[in-house]
Amino acid sequence: MATAVARILGRLKDEGGLQGRDIANIVSASPPTVSRWLKGTSSPDIKTQTRIAQLGYLVDRLSEFYTADETRLWLHTPHPMLEGKRAIDLLNDDRMEDVLAVIESMDAGAYT
Repeated sequence: MATAVARILGRLKDEGGLQGRDIANIVSASPPTVSRWLKGTSSPDIKTQTRIAQLGYLVDRLSEFYTADETRLWLHTPHPMLEGKRAIDLLNDDRMEDVLAVIESMDAGAYT
């Protein structure tokens, strides 16, 4: 039976178009470690689980606007509403709220 973390990681790959190395970079882990989490053979610490859950929420929100490939591209491309920074870099800097603010403005129709 898949763990909650494994299910979220599966969604990140399916709905977010993220690859294991993308997730590894965001949560500061190695790709083989992410693979073990995905298989359910090991589990990340609670801080990493929280970061994975937050990333899952972002991908869920972005999937309302984009396909999986477009979501991955959006996360990796510099964005004018993020001061020219990439969302993935802001996530690494624990600035999820900045990324969420842009998604919320997209949802409000302010920018797409």
